[in-house]
Amino acid sequence: MAEVVVFHHLCGVTDGLRGFAEQLRAGGHTVHTPDLFEGERPPTLDEGLALTKRVGREVLRERADRAVAGLTDGLVYAGFSWGAATAQRLAQTRPGARGALLYEACLPVTGEWAVGPWPAGVPVQIHGMDADPFFALEGDIEPARELVGIAGSDLGELFVYPGDRHLFTDSTLPSYDAGATALVLRRSREFLDRLR
Repeated sequence: MAEVVVFHHLCGVTDGLRGFAEQLRAGGHTVHTPDLFEGERPPTLDEGLALTKRVGREVLRERADRAVAGLTDGLVYAGFSWGAATAQRLAQTRPGARGALLYEACLPVTGEWAVGPWPAGVPVQIHGMDADPFFALEGDIEPARELVGIAGSDLGELFVYPGDRHLFTDSTLPSYDAGATALVLRRSREFLDRLR
């Protein structure tokens, strides 16, 4: 059994995100879904981005750090879009990471935006759509390829699905893609099962 912390996207902890987490729990894994927005559910990405600016980057970072502070080492950090950056940061900087699941976003592991090197021996799985305006067209796919290359073929996986939707894994949003999400869930559970 793996212990997973799932960080939400800019629309907050939606019912769709909770449902995704529940699917991971059904595989016997412990899954936490901290709410960094403290109950706020922005209806759009733009409003979610405005909320992050209003709350402030440091406050949100502190909330994320507090969410994992009482948990044991050996966590799998997962995140959707905006939350993937938090998951990746913790996987790279908090000792004892067991793995990372990054959905629809990936930070660079080298260069100006990097938060540090990828830790040796930590597996990572990344998912996104090939024409997603954020993941593919704004450039997250290149850092994803780089990260998988650094992790190595035995520890790094990148899955790219056909489509132009962002947040395609959240069943409560109009961008939801049930077929792609079924594959994401299956592959995510397989990833977690390998960590048992």
